[in-house]
Amino acid sequence: MAGVIKTVVSTGATSGLGFEAIKQLLAQSQAYRFILGGLRQLVLRQAEAQCDSPPIPASDLRTVKTFATQTLEKLGSSEIDLLLLNAGINKPADEPGVNGSRWCESYVVNSLSQHYLTHLVRERVTGLVVVVSSGTIRGVCDSTRVELLDRELTAKSGTHFQRVYEDSKFTQLLTAHWWRRELQGQAQVVAVSPGMIPGTTLTRTAMERMGNVMFPQAIMKDAKTVPEGAQSILAAWTRQDLPEDQRQIFLTSWGEWWSTDVLETSLDQALQDKWSPSLAQIEKEEVVE
Repeated sequence: MAGVIKTVVSTGATSGLGFEAIKQLLAQSQAYRFILGGLRQLVLRQAEAQCDSPPIPASDLRTVKTFATQTLEKLGSSEIDLLLLNAGINKPADEPGVNGSRWCESYVVNSLSQHYLTHLVRERVTGLVVVVSSGTIRGVCDSTRVELLDRELTAKSGTHFQRVYEDSKFTQLLTAHWWRRELQGQAQVVAVSPGMIPGTTLTRTAMERMGNVMFPQAIMKDAKTVPEGAQSILAAWTRQDLPEDQRQIFLTSWGEWWSTDVLETSLDQALQDKWSPSLAQIEKEEVVE
């Protein structure tokens, strides 16, 4: 119903695909209330305005907790109709972990931070959780590659940025499946790929690091604009044809639901559990107070 105000909480909404997705929602007749992060930008500006201490990097989970606290305060008695998890970076694992974390920054931002945020607001999520994923995760879907996740995602492991991106997006999908099970009967969880979007900072950075020669026309011919990528993300919000098999949660940029055999490795519940730590475990290991 257009007259009912829907509440949207979104990360990664201050630029690129996230910003464009919010613009497209604003153009609809549906009335929305937005609480926007900012795990990398908006919250940091708020922190600078409200306190004298220097802002905490987005990959430090204390920032995520601050955003969650602000979100719950702003929600009041409202519930979250759409939780859009869109934050993402693409960096090699060649630096120490932020705040002493054992993990590289890309893993923390792309996977762990979003899993942690969902923990913090889970009681208020009653609609849909949309996890912005990537088709590159298909490169991780074999037992040999999965066995390398621990080592490759560790801080200072020296893992190439593209491998780290694929690995962190795969663990993000594992957490999406974990939340699908955890929130059953409360909310639905969908993972969606926006496609190859040269117009985003994420893709431009990758192209600069690898050289445009690494992106042949065979790949670039399927590239999408930022508005098209945002449309792919919002399709997960508007589609009414969710598959009967609840494990079939991945929506591609061309509008198809990937069958379970495509990402069979991600359906391993033991693997999902391993990469979906509890709230208490995260706060202990990542020193979040």
